Amino acid sequence: MRIDILTVLPGLLKGPFAESIVKRGIEKGLVEVNLHDLRDYTTNKHKKVDDTPFGGAEGMVLAMQPLHDAIVKLKSERDYNEVIFLTPDGERLAQGRVNQLSLCGNILMVCGHYKGIDQRLRDHFITLEISIGDYVLSGGELAAAVLTDALVRLVPGVIGDEMSALTDSFQDGLLAPPVYTRPAEYNGWKVPEVLLSGDHKKIRVWEEEEALKRTKERRPDLLD
Repeated sequence: MRIDILTVLPGLLKGPFAESIVKRGIEKGLVEVNLHDLRDYTTNKHKKVDDTPFGGAEGMVLAMQPLHDAIVKLKSERDYNEVIFLTPDGERLAQGRVNQLSLCGNILMVCGHYKGIDQRLRDHFITLEISIGDYVLSGGELAAAVLTDALVRLVPGVIGDEMSALTDSFQDGLLAPPVYTRPAEYNGWKVPEVLLSGDHKKIRVWEEEEALKRTKERRPDLLD
């Protein structure tokens, strides 16, 4: 999988991609993540990449020229399965969408900043708009990091135990059940006996029941 990220702040993303699962995927050669600085594409002599919005609205908008030229250049170099704009008014990110995107070979992510990007660019270039929640960040960089992490961990070979990812919350529409580790008793707190029984059938039933219980309590909307 190749992920290209177009951003005003590439430095903000270097840290998250230099650690943990994303780093492992890159080192194994299973994932390629490339950061593209929008300022490298501007024709403004001061490297300015924003402008005022029409209509007198407050704030600034990413300028048309550098974004347009950057997207055109990147698209000329390869075919992207999706060109994703990270934006608060996009589709709420869910595991089903992550699963679908994890099958893509090439993805381009466009990080908004300030008040976003010109609607004409969204209309003509963006194929998918994604939000990671009902709140506003300073830019799309952290959202891009979240989406990248969610995608990379599903790439075969990145996680040592690939089945582990398939038992995470939301993979089956439910939250994951509680988990426990050694020792079986700590400070008088005991692990449920069924998990110590060695009866895998009973354990699976217990896990399903607990997952359903937790989902009913915490996210009943998932059961609608």
